[in-house]
Amino acid sequence: MIQSLNLPKAPLKLSRKDDTVYVLCEIRNKKLKLTPEEWVRQHVIHFLITHKNVPKGVIASEQTIQVNGLTRRCDLVVYNILGKPILLVECKAPEVHLTEKVLHQIAQYNSNLHVDYLMITNGNEHFNCYINREKSTFDFLESLPNWNDIT
Repeated sequence: MIQSLNLPKAPLKLSRKDDTVYVLCEIRNKKLKLTPEEWVRQHVIHFLITHKNVPKGVIASEQTIQVNGLTRRCDLVVYNILGKPILLVECKAPEVHLTEKVLHQIAQYNSNLHVDYLMITNGNEHFNCYINREKSTFDFLESLPNWNDIT
């Protein structure tokens, strides 16, 4: 389950109880079962904090939202200092291919949140997008901007 990713190495705090491995989530400050998707999510959290200068306090993990009357959970939502969502991240397990279906999923979530930046990742592949509402374009980015540059 633990495999190398195309993300900076994260100093995750792992523990084991019986046959189950847990990871301490830096955002929720609780131990979570270490699934392949959680492995990716925790690495993305570390990446956002240490490489994109996102303050830990503006990241929400597994945030519940309503989409077309259904309850959904966003993997990560990043807010600006005014509490407005600015980045939505959808994490998949490393073996999950990033298809149009995944892009459609994050677009549905964004119909509720209205962020300008999207990231989908399986830990190995990453797609970063900027939604330019002025030009009505969906622009793919080489990398996400730093938090200070988008707040």
